[in-house]
Amino acid sequence: MLRICSVLVLVLSLAASLSQAAEPEVRVIDGDTIDLAGQRIRLFGIDAPEKGQICDERGQVRDCGAWSAMMLQQAIASFDVQCSTVDRDRYGRLVSICTANGVDLGAVMVQNGAATAYTRYSRRYAKDEQAAKALGLGIWAGKMVAPETYRHPAPATPAVETGDCAIKGNVGASGKHIYHLPGQRDYAATRISPTKGEAWFCTEAEAQRAGFRKARR
Repeated sequence: MLRICSVLVLVLSLAASLSQAAEPEVRVIDGDTIDLAGQRIRLFGIDAPEKGQICDERGQVRDCGAWSAMMLQQAIASFDVQCSTVDRDRYGRLVSICTANGVDLGAVMVQNGAATAYTRYSRRYAKDEQAAKALGLGIWAGKMVAPETYRHPAPATPAVETGDCAIKGNVGASGKHIYHLPGQRDYAATRISPTKGEAWFCTEAEAQRAGFRKARR
C-alpha cells in the first residue's frame, strides 16, 4: 500500500511539472517588446506608441501606449510564442520576428493599427500599415505623433513670444511634453528652457509634430 501511494505521489508531481513547463513564459512590456523566458525581445519591423503617449481618436484622448500593449497581450493570449532572432539593438535586446500560434505578431499589431511599420529598418509591414491607415484603425483613427518622434522630438527653432509664436512647449519632471496656449492656467508660470528640449511654437500643429500634447487646462 505504501509503495502504491509513493508511485501515485510521483505521478502527480510529474504531471504538475509538465503542466508548469507548458505555461508560456512570456510577459508584455509594451506594444513592441516582450520578455520571453527572461530574455527581453524587441519585435522586428514595427514601432508601437510609448507608455503614456497620448493619441486623439476622433476627439477622444487616450493613452495609446497602454492600449497598444493590451492589444499585444490579446494577440499572444495563452498561445505558444516562438521567436526568430534578426539582430540585437543598442540596448542589448534581441530583435526578432515572433509568432503566437504560428501568427506573426508584428503583422497583427500593424494590421490592427496598434503599431506603425518601422520602415527605417524594414518594409516588411509597410502594406499592412497602408491598409490600416486607409481603414482608420487604431492609432490611425485620429491624430497621432510617430512613436520615434515622440521619443526624440526634433529640436524646434526658438521663436520670439510675439504674434502667433506664443505657444510654450514644456517638458515636465516626468518627461511629458506639454504645450500651453496663452490664457491657459499654467501659461504665465511656464518658463521655456531650450537646453531641456523646450521650445516656443507658432502653431498647435507644429507643437504636435514635435511630440507635444496640449495641456488640459
